[in-house]
Amino acid sequence: MTEKPKIFVTRKYSSAIEKRLTANYQPTLNLSDNPVDAAALVAGAQDAEGLLVTITDRVTKEIIDALPESVKIIATFSVGYEHIDIAAATARGIVVTNTPDVLTDATADITLLLILGAARRAAEGAAMIKDATWGRWSPEGFLGTDLKGKRLGIFGMGRIGQAVALRARAFGLGIHYHARNRLAPDLEQGAVFHDTAEELLRVADILSIHAAATPDTQHFLNAARIEQLPQGAIVINTARGSLVDESALIAALRSGKISAVGLDVYDNEPNINPAFRDLPNAFLMPHLGSATVETREAMGNCALDNLDAFFTGRVPPNVVT
Repeated sequence: MTEKPKIFVTRKYSSAIEKRLTANYQPTLNLSDNPVDAAALVAGAQDAEGLLVTITDRVTKEIIDALPESVKIIATFSVGYEHIDIAAATARGIVVTNTPDVLTDATADITLLLILGAARRAAEGAAMIKDATWGRWSPEGFLGTDLKGKRLGIFGMGRIGQAVALRARAFGLGIHYHARNRLAPDLEQGAVFHDTAEELLRVADILSIHAAATPDTQHFLNAARIEQLPQGAIVINTARGSLVDESALIAALRSGKISAVGLDVYDNEPNINPAFRDLPNAFLMPHLGSATVETREAMGNCALDNLDAFFTGRVPPNVVT
C-alpha cells in the first residue's frame, strides 16, 4: 500500500477539513492556530511532500530555496498568491495552487456592506451608541448620502467585480468599470466600460477596487489618481491593501476630497496605519471578505482538491502561473 503523502499545515482549519486531511494524508496540523515564522515553516517542511499555507505565510525565495527536495506542491488557502514567490517556486519545480471562485459571493457581500456603511456613516453611528454620545435627533444631523443615482466605478471586473455590480444594481447605482479586457455584452449588463483607469476615476462617485495585487497595481490609488475622483467620492477596497497609497488616502479623507472610505484590507495588516482609527469617516473591517462558515469550508475543500489531484497524478484544477 502506498504511504500517504506528508503535508505540513501552517494554520488550524475546521474539523471537517482536518478530518479530510487526516484521511488522505499524514498532516502535521497546527492545533493552536498560532502563525508560523520562516524558521518554523522550513523546519515543519522537513520530509513533507506538500505545504498547505495561507495569506499570513510569507513564502519568500529564501524560504523556498531552503525547503527540502521532498516538497513538490504549495497549496494556498486563498485566492491571492502574492505572499508566495512564484518565480522561485517554479525554478524549484514546485507547483503552486490557490482557491479562486469559491469566495466571490462572500467578498461581494462585504463590499456592499462597506459601501452602505461608508455612505450612511455607520462607523460614526455605531460609535455614538457604544460611547453613549447619541444626542437629540435633528433634521440636518448625521447626514449621509443616497446610493440611488450615483455612479459606482469598479476597478477590476473579474468574478468579484461582476458580483458586486449585480448587487449594486438593486440599490439603483449606475455601473461603470475598467478592466484589462472589456466584457461581452451579456456580462456587462449595461455597465459602461472605460478604456483607462483615469477615465473611470473621473466619473466614480464611489470607487470599488477589485484588481489583483501585482507590481503594476502597487499603490494604484495614489495622490494623483485620487485627484481624478469627483469631490467627495467614496473609496472601497476589498482587494488587497497594496493597491492603495494609504498616506495619500488618509490625507484625502482629512481634506474632504474623499468623503468616506470602506476598507477590509490594509497595506500592513494587521498592523494598520493608526491614523485610520482616528478618522470618523473611515468604516473599517478586519479582512472579513471570505469570513463565512460556508466560504471558508469551500476554500479548504478547494485547497484539498488541488492536493488530491496533484498526488493522484492529475493536473490540479487551480494551478497558479
